[in-house]
Amino acid sequence: MTLKKRIIILFLISSLLPFIFVFFISYHTIYSILTNKIQDNLQSNLRQVELSLENAIGNLNSVSEQLAFKGSIGRDLEILLTSDNAYERSQMTTQINAELNLITFTNTNVGLTMYYFQKDGLHQFENTGVKPDFDPNALPLLTEYYGITYYGPHISYDRFNNNYVLSALRKVDLPSRDDVYVYIESNFKLTESLLDNGKNPQHAYYLFLDNNRKITYSEIPDEYPLDSAFTSESPDKSRGLNKEFYWFDETSNQGWSIVSVISNADYNKEMNKWFLQTLVSSMFFLGVSVFMAWLLWKMVYRPLSNFNKEIKLMTSNKTPSVLVQTRIPEFDQLLEQFRDMKTQIWDLFVEVQHKEKRRADLEVEKLLYQINPHFLMNTLDTVHWLAVMNGQGEIDRIITSLNKLLHYNLGKLGQSSTIRDEVDALKQYLILQKVRYDFEFQVDIEVDQSLLDMPIPRFILQPLVENSLYHGFSDNGIIQVRVKAQEMIEISIQDNGSGMTQEAIAKLLHSEQMEREKVGMGIGMNYVKRMLEVYYNGKARIHIASAPGQGTSIYLSLPLSKEDTP
Repeated sequence: MTLKKRIIILFLISSLLPFIFVFFISYHTIYSILTNKIQDNLQSNLRQVELSLENAIGNLNSVSEQLAFKGSIGRDLEILLTSDNAYERSQMTTQINAELNLITFTNTNVGLTMYYFQKDGLHQFENTGVKPDFDPNALPLLTEYYGITYYGPHISYDRFNNNYVLSALRKVDLPSRDDVYVYIESNFKLTESLLDNGKNPQHAYYLFLDNNRKITYSEIPDEYPLDSAFTSESPDKSRGLNKEFYWFDETSNQGWSIVSVISNADYNKEMNKWFLQTLVSSMFFLGVSVFMAWLLWKMVYRPLSNFNKEIKLMTSNKTPSVLVQTRIPEFDQLLEQFRDMKTQIWDLFVEVQHKEKRRADLEVEKLLYQINPHFLMNTLDTVHWLAVMNGQGEIDRIITSLNKLLHYNLGKLGQSSTIRDEVDALKQYLILQKVRYDFEFQVDIEVDQSLLDMPIPRFILQPLVENSLYHGFSDNGIIQVRVKAQEMIEISIQDNGSGMTQEAIAKLLHSEQMEREKVGMGIGMNYVKRMLEVYYNGKARIHIASAPGQGTSIYLSLPLSKEDTP
């Protein structure tokens, strides 16, 4: 067993035993306190809901009395039903509608209100649209007394409302007819507010029981279905346990009851919360103990880990990390000596990298010096003056172009040119090629004027144009050279030649021997590719698109300045 594990285990044992003992003693004490608190809270919420529902039912009763025969609207309805005078009936209809709207407007807790004619199955003077399936007999009966019937929560018969409401049906007691009733619903927002206000942190559900203890409304119909009897074997009539649910009963003065039921899991939620808090506290103190253990083992184990980390970094060729001080002189001295050794190794590694890069530069320089015999330029100067003295104008023009071209292309490696100079050198090259080849071809050059003085490596455009001339060119050939400025310098060389296969493209880019056999200057596409890699440190891109019979397009993307390269 490692030293780290031994220290941790020792501190855990010394810390856990006292915590476990205290936890079990406090658990039984707090359990009793929280149980009484939860039960009192649920009973209080239930009582609040019961009182609110009684007030809502009382409000329905008060409004229905105004619409009965003893009220002013009820007497107007009697006149309407018994009068034979059409004008008087029209007046009564208008007056009843106005009075009914006034009552419902001033009683914001009232929803759908109307008169119901039982024998005819009709309703009249409704204050809003009524659903076509209105049937009071289908409503869940809550209680009935003194000529008025109350129904428990049900879907409203308001055509524009599908929420739960309470309702009342009162007989109007008209002298002329005994089948006329007043139907009133509570405002759906009132019913929703009553049930929501009774919600408590334990997520209780509500049941409504009629006078016979029959369920008329249930928020959990799967456990307590409608129209079933609510029974319990608990000796306490106000609370008990049934079907893994705790229930609390509150009976109204009218005889109906509202029952709050809560699952065991929700009932114990607060106790579980206390248990979690206790557990968190215990973990905190346990963490303090572990921290003390850490202070002990870090003096030995952590320095060893730092040594291990340094060794892994060195073996994985990663950049050296910041030296961590252990504040132990002996270990810090060893770590510093190890870091010095590692720094020396990295310096050697960097030196090797520079040598490899220099080797690549020398290889490119070697390619350039393959075409750098200085005596050639001197000889061309001699030929030039001979042509002038002998009146050979065409030869003089050719020699002059060749001399300019060689003077530009034989520039020293590392010296950058400009796009202006590169384009001028390309034009001199084209003069020579038009004399050399026995077929006609056209070269269109278009350069963004803002790029003319932009630095660029020497001898880039000529090998690309030379490639177009060497790969299947014939009469009436066209080469288009475009240099544009976008996010980078975009160079394109497109021809309408015979094109080439993908295998030929790969050889063109990667086979040095193939280019030396075909290109007169001895270097070509492979040189361009390697020069761009060296000059722009891999930031530049080259792409060739071609297919047999479809011409060839070469695209270069160069940074706008060498400083943009990494």
